Amino acid sequence: MSFHLPIRAQSARNSAMYAERITEEQPSQTSNKNSQTTVTLMYQTNMAGYWRNVTIIWCKNVMNYSLNIMVNNAEGGDNVHSTCKIELKPWHFWSRKGYKSFEVEGKPVDVYWDLRSAKFTTGPEPVSDYYVALVYDEEVVLLLGDYRKKAYKRTKSRPALVEPVLFYKKENVFAKKSFATRAKFDEKRRKEHDIVVESSTAGLKDPEMWISMDGVVLIHVKNLQWKFRGNQTVLVDKQPVQVMWDVHDWFFSSPGTGHGLFIFKPVSTELADCSDDKEGSNYGGDSDTSPGSLYCSTSRSPSATTSEFSLFLYAWKIE
Repeated sequence: MSFHLPIRAQSARNSAMYAERITEEQPSQTSNKNSQTTVTLMYQTNMAGYWRNVTIIWCKNVMNYSLNIMVNNAEGGDNVHSTCKIELKPWHFWSRKGYKSFEVEGKPVDVYWDLRSAKFTTGPEPVSDYYVALVYDEEVVLLLGDYRKKAYKRTKSRPALVEPVLFYKKENVFAKKSFATRAKFDEKRRKEHDIVVESSTAGLKDPEMWISMDGVVLIHVKNLQWKFRGNQTVLVDKQPVQVMWDVHDWFFSSPGTGHGLFIFKPVSTELADCSDDKEGSNYGGDSDTSPGSLYCSTSRSPSATTSEFSLFLYAWKIE
């Protein structure tokens, strides 16, 4: 089988814009009743010798969970070839394990899933004990979850010849003061990091914000009403990660209508050094980092590269 790899670079550029469009519609008003938490992941997978964009959208509302799968055309454009939607209603246990088939350019793509034992936290995306497998031509081109052996046994298909690449994750979360998510910045290590954003924007004290990873405070911003935009580069497992935030709407929009935006982007050490030199000049001021943190400096490494992955966290404050 031959692989047309040059398509991938062009596909990545178009995919980022496409992913932003398919999830750019935000709720006009949030509340405990109508808030819908969503997690959008975009992968590049190889099907039939071409790189294709596969978008996974996990949704959770008051009534149920759902999973949407969309596959783009081979040229990486905006046109979606096929979609598959799976409803995971809590009172229908049978729906948590199943099989569906749809077509991509006239060829069948099979979707197998088993979420009967899946463990969830506060978000719509399972954290363990599940699998979702996309099979094309007896090859598991995309496999989600940690039940890998069970997935291969059920699908009776071989692992992907070319590993899929996750390069985009976007999450909408709703809370009063604390927002949490998980992300993996290095595909090789398979380690996900727990990310928590906490804020204190009410009361007699000046507004503050803390951004933590794996229980360690990376960024502490005081006087948040004046430093509502900022950026800082921190080290995560010796890898520079640029953190950008914009919480303007938390202060200057009507309650429940504006979200805070947080972007986590692995960068090369050269870009990290440049970002640190310019910190605050374009984003509204420096942040105050907790004393003694081991995550707040970067060092040069000739082998460092820039990752394609980006995490976008949209934090909606509910009343």
